[in-house]
Amino acid sequence: MLTGVDLEVRPGEMFAIFGPSGVGKSVLLKTTIGLVRPDRGEVFFEGEPIYRSGARAMAAVRKEVGYVFQHAALFDSMNVFDNVCMGIPENELGGLSRIEQGRRVWRALDLVNLDPREVLSATPAELSGGMKKRVGIARAIIGTPRVLLWDEPTTGLDPINTAAVERLITDLSNRIEVTSVVVTHDIFGGLEICDRVAILYDGVTRYIGEPAGFWSSEDPVIRAFLDRAAAGAAADMEVT
Repeated sequence: MLTGVDLEVRPGEMFAIFGPSGVGKSVLLKTTIGLVRPDRGEVFFEGEPIYRSGARAMAAVRKEVGYVFQHAALFDSMNVFDNVCMGIPENELGGLSRIEQGRRVWRALDLVNLDPREVLSATPAELSGGMKKRVGIARAIIGTPRVLLWDEPTTGLDPINTAAVERLITDLSNRIEVTSVVVTHDIFGGLEICDRVAILYDGVTRYIGEPAGFWSSEDPVIRAFLDRAAAGAAADMEVT
């Protein structure tokens, strides 16, 4: 699926990854924390290879990286409190009292603009789509990661909630000083909020650079991609 991808994400930046459906954007994201193992190639974290270095290196990386799943991936049988607690690294969780766990959950929910008093005891079935997304984000940040990986964070959301989540991505990147990598189908939102972007096409990196260069590119693949995105945005505006 991915045969010629070479990306470097700089500390503190917001980096977006675009590409057609099925090109491997989410697969690429998952390889960075071992959810999918590449057949060839390597992922480096702070200059160190994570696959050649073994399980201990991967565990260390996972402590530093938060992952926001495309469909929130909440546990239906757990309430919000317990779902968010799942994001606390295992080696820390056992040493925390229930009170300290509560403090961390409260702060994480507050950072994603959810009132803990209203949602702590709720199950996923009692939450709206936008609220589920935010709970998933709270779980990703409760471990105070240095890197956040966002897998299609606005999928399934209406335009209002999409804009709210994109504002939240920017806000969190600034408030908790985290590096963000955003895989998204919302090309215009990604171009607006990110420092640099890349597009994957036919298994390779077709473009990597600043949004201005993407907008002005004469590459026919990029032009076609922008045209399709504009047509989709126009259709959404007509429907809404």
